[in-house]
Amino acid sequence: MEAVEVESKGSHGGDDRRKDRRTSWGCVLLLVNNCFQYTAYFGVSTNLVNYLKVQLHSGSKAAANSVTNWQGTGSITPLAAAFLADSFLGRYWTITVFLLISVAGYGVVTASASAALESAVFYAGLYLVALGGALQPVLSSFGADQFDAEADEEERGRQSSFFNWFYLSINVGSLVGGTVLVWVQSAHGWLLGYGIPALLSVVAVALFLAGTGAYRRHQPPGGSPLTRIAQVVVAAARKCDVVAPADAALLHELDGEDGMSAILGSRRLAHTDQFRVLDKAAVETAGDKARPASPWRLCTVTQVEELKCVLRLLPVWACGIIFAAAYTQMTTTFILQGDTLDPRVGSFSVPAAVLTVFDTLSVMLWVPLYDRAVVPLARRLTGHRRGFTQLARMGVGFVILTIAMLAAGTLEVARRRVVARHGTYSGEDGAEYVPMSIFWQVPQYVVVGAAEVFTFIGQMEFFYDQAPDAMRSVCSGLSGAAFALGNYASSALVAVVVGATTRGGRPGWIPDDINDGHLDYFFWLLAMLCIGNFGAYLLVARWYSYKKTAD
Repeated sequence: MEAVEVESKGSHGGDDRRKDRRTSWGCVLLLVNNCFQYTAYFGVSTNLVNYLKVQLHSGSKAAANSVTNWQGTGSITPLAAAFLADSFLGRYWTITVFLLISVAGYGVVTASASAALESAVFYAGLYLVALGGALQPVLSSFGADQFDAEADEEERGRQSSFFNWFYLSINVGSLVGGTVLVWVQSAHGWLLGYGIPALLSVVAVALFLAGTGAYRRHQPPGGSPLTRIAQVVVAAARKCDVVAPADAALLHELDGEDGMSAILGSRRLAHTDQFRVLDKAAVETAGDKARPASPWRLCTVTQVEELKCVLRLLPVWACGIIFAAAYTQMTTTFILQGDTLDPRVGSFSVPAAVLTVFDTLSVMLWVPLYDRAVVPLARRLTGHRRGFTQLARMGVGFVILTIAMLAAGTLEVARRRVVARHGTYSGEDGAEYVPMSIFWQVPQYVVVGAAEVFTFIGQMEFFYDQAPDAMRSVCSGLSGAAFALGNYASSALVAVVVGATTRGGRPGWIPDDINDGHLDYFFWLLAMLCIGNFGAYLLVARWYSYKKTAD
């Protein structure tokens, strides 16, 4: 009998090890798949404006607007993919369908480049790429699903690491796509330059399907979350004169098996005291008992708590908009600043936009450093299993980005002093440069990369973890929406600053020739906005109540 028991334990241990290996293999395939997708995407997007100008003969302004519109569409489509995944298709089939759409898009783009087809055909392929590439929130959620984080502390730690490596795969893809594939397009033509992304998209589909047997957990679609939210609002409004009981146990709930709710694949959520007005939707009145209750009149506690979860996420999400607005300076005002600095390295000249590679390299350095060094150290100091709470991790990133804005402003003050003392010199291209190396910008790019690792990855993990089970893809897409709104906020801020500082014929803070302006003032303004945003974030974090399941 004892021998049988030992054998049984050994057998279970072997099963656990096989499950771990299978999960690891599936996650590796997902990470490589994601890397290939982003390599393909940045292989097309980075040099797209030049293709539109050279091959399709668009003007500079029209080409820039076309790229902006396309990228804006690419920021919206992830929410559509996430909605389909949570509501109807499930994550596995959503990923499969959208990957195939992506293959079709890259195929049309490549065919258009090879056969000089009508521009309408090229744009059709381009927007298929934007639609098919809308998988970041779905793919990250699907990968996180593979870990039984609720029941196993070790699995929770591995899930947290998965988000770090997922973001790293995005940056590796952007680095390769934005450098190697752009060089291929310049040196060997558009056919090969677009053909490689098309091939990578096919390989990405093959890799995802190859891992089908290794994916051990699948979240079933739970129906439209928008419908469930609307039902809670309508039911609560209909019962506006009803008093919710002080005892939450008296509220309506349908018990499923093993702690599951009436929503397919979703665990029951514990009642919380915030937004108590919504509890009215779960009050069972005499009228509800007299006839079969409509979900538009009577909702479950879990359904009400779903809406509360979303409402609690929104202030955290809103703070991410200001963070994203400051972050986007890396591709705007940082480059304006770099355009005036000495680009010479021996006989070579380094374009200002190339320095964004130091942000990517910083992320690639900080991800393993955070995962293998920062977390264990923080775990010993704080006693928290993840080293930091998710909210604390994001807050650290807010502080680091503020430091990046201060660094950029300090460099601008130093640059202006050099201009005042030594003037500028004419480069071989006829442009005017300040006798100050462009590599003085490297520290601010490196600091921005560190901020990304803390905040952007923290957002991915936070919105997944704190979302209701049946809304995880949609809530994961919120971070991408915050980034898109941050871009718009940055544009609006620049417009306001230019309008306010150019009155009376003054050049303003950001004139065409920034030597005549005060870009340092703009960086100080951004730093103050970051500080104010961090203050608001501290209040939100103090108020926030983490999600709890009924079990």
